[in-house]
Amino acid sequence: MPKVLFVSLRSGELADQVSTAEYRDFIQTTGLTFPELPMIVLSSTERSVGNLSDYDGVIVGGSSLNITNEPWDDWQHHIHQQLSEIIESGLPTFLVCYGASWLAHTVGGTIGHQFAEQSGPTYVELTDAGRTDPISAGLPDSFTSLTGHTECIEAISPELTVLASGPSCPVQFLRYREHVWATQFHSDMDAAAMHDRMNFYRDYGYFSPEDYDTIVAGLPQVDTTWSNQLMRNFVDYCDRRQLSFR
Repeated sequence: MPKVLFVSLRSGELADQVSTAEYRDFIQTTGLTFPELPMIVLSSTERSVGNLSDYDGVIVGGSSLNITNEPWDDWQHHIHQQLSEIIESGLPTFLVCYGASWLAHTVGGTIGHQFAEQSGPTYVELTDAGRTDPISAGLPDSFTSLTGHTECIEAISPELTVLASGPSCPVQFLRYREHVWATQFHSDMDAAAMHDRMNFYRDYGYFSPEDYDTIVAGLPQVDTTWSNQLMRNFVDYCDRRQLSFR
C-alpha cells in the first residue's frame, strides 16, 4: 500500500478533538492503516508539512477557514502557502471542502456564497470529464454525499476541470492539472462523522440551530458509499503510480 500524508487544517481549542475525529474518518474511508496514513496538524504558523519525498500522495482535510473572510490572518496565509507547496510538489493530492475553494481562488476563480449548502445530504452528478477521470471513472453518474459549507465556487478558471456538478452546487468535484483533485462535498464522511462535525461546529453557520435535530435524524438515510469510494480510488491511484516508478 502507498504511504499518504494526511494534513489537517485545524487550530484553536477544538484543533485536537476535530483533527482526531477527522483522522479517524479518513482512516475508515481510505482503508489505510495508521502507519500508511501519518497525520500532521497545521495548527499554527510553526507547523509545516516539511519534506514530502517519503510520501506517495497527500490528503488535505477540511477547515473552518473561509476564502471570503479577508483580510486573512497570519495562520491562514501560512495555510495557503503550505497548500501551494503541496500541489507544486507533483504528488497526487486530494483536497476536501475548504481546499476546493482555496484551489479555485488560487488559480483565478471566484468564491462567494450563492451556492452554499447547509450540513446534510447533497447530490453529485458526474460530468463527461468525471466519467473518464482516473479517480471517479466507474462511479454511478449520480450519487449522494454529505456536505456543509458557507461559501462556494461561483466561477472557475480554464485551468480547472469540473468533474462533477449538482443541483444545489454547480462545482462539486474538480481537478487541477493531472494530479490534484478537490471535492466540495465531504468524501470522508458518513452519518456518524457528519454528526460529530456538527457537534463541533454548532455555531459556525453551517446549519440553523433549529434544524439540528431534523438534520441528524436524516443522516443515517444518506448513502455515502460512492462518495467515500473516491477516497479509496485516490489511494489506489497513488498505489499504481508509486509502483510504476519502481
